[in-house]
Parts: sequence; C-alpha cells; structure tokens
Amino acid sequence: MNWCILIPLLVGAICALLGYLLGRLLGGGNDDSDRIAKLEADLEACNNLRSSIEADLKSANANLTPSFAASASAIAFDVDAAKAVFGKKIKENDLTVVEGIGPKIQELFHNHDVKTWKALSECSIDKCQSVLDSGGERFRVHKPNTWPDQAKMAYEGRWADLLKWQDELDGGK
Repeated sequence: MNWCILIPLLVGAICALLGYLLGRLLGGGNDDSDRIAKLEADLEACNNLRSSIEADLKSANANLTPSFAASASAIAFDVDAAKAVFGKKIKENDLTVVEGIGPKIQELFHNHDVKTWKALSECSIDKCQSVLDSGGERFRVHKPNTWPDQAKMAYEGRWADLLKWQDELDGGK
C-alpha cells in the first residue's frame, strides 16, 4: 500500500475536523444567532396571535351579554293576551300591573335596580319591604307579601290567573 497517499488524506481529514471545531468554538455562532432570531420571530408571532385572540374574546364577550339577556327572557311578552284579559294595553315590565304598586313605588324599585317582572318575582318579601322602607314613612304602610308572586304571574304571561287573584286582593294584601 502506498503510504504517501494515505498520510496526506489523514492529515487533511484531521485538519478539516479541527477547523470545523475551532470555527464553532471561536466565532461560528451563526447557527445560534440564526436560532435565536427564529425564536424571537416565533415569539413575536405568538404575541401577535395572543393579542388577536384576546381582542376576539373581548368582542365575543361584548356580543354575548345582549344575546344572553335575550335568551334569559325565554318567556315572550304577549301584549294582546294581556290586553284581552285586563281590557287595557299593558306595557312590558310595568310594575304597576302588580296590585299595590303605583308609579311612586315602581320608581323606588327602579332605583334599587328592580326594573322587570322577573327581577321583582325573584325578590324576597324582606327585600321588597326594605325598598319600601327606603322611601320613607309614607311607603312603610304597604304590604308587599304578594308582589313577587304577582310579578311572576305577569312574567310568565298568566294574565287570567293574575286578574282573578287581584280581584280577591285588597290593595295587594
């Protein structure tokens, strides 16, 4: 075998390996800087995507509230049915439909964020009394014992039952 050819090839291979290792060790950080640049670009893309998703979520939440409120009133108000029973036009969520509640008491309830028949139907009698007490002495004489139940009938559209009960009541008592 000819050692003359094998020795230069072996020396060349060793030099190439040493050159590669020295290049990586001393300044050939191009691979690392490329990786860092790519990671920074990926991070920027992720941050942009996160911002976009947060904006979409905020928009969806804003749209959800009216939709949820609409679906929460699953019982539709039938103005004609109410008019047929009471003989007059009834406005939706008019608390004065409840026997014993007039415009001033309705205003008190509105001031306490009770603005619908459903909200009034979910109030306890104690809550109703505290609303009345907040209006002063002239409102404390009223007895709201039946008001939540009457409001529930109005909310559910049970107009005939409500009118029959109100005929039996004396000023809501």
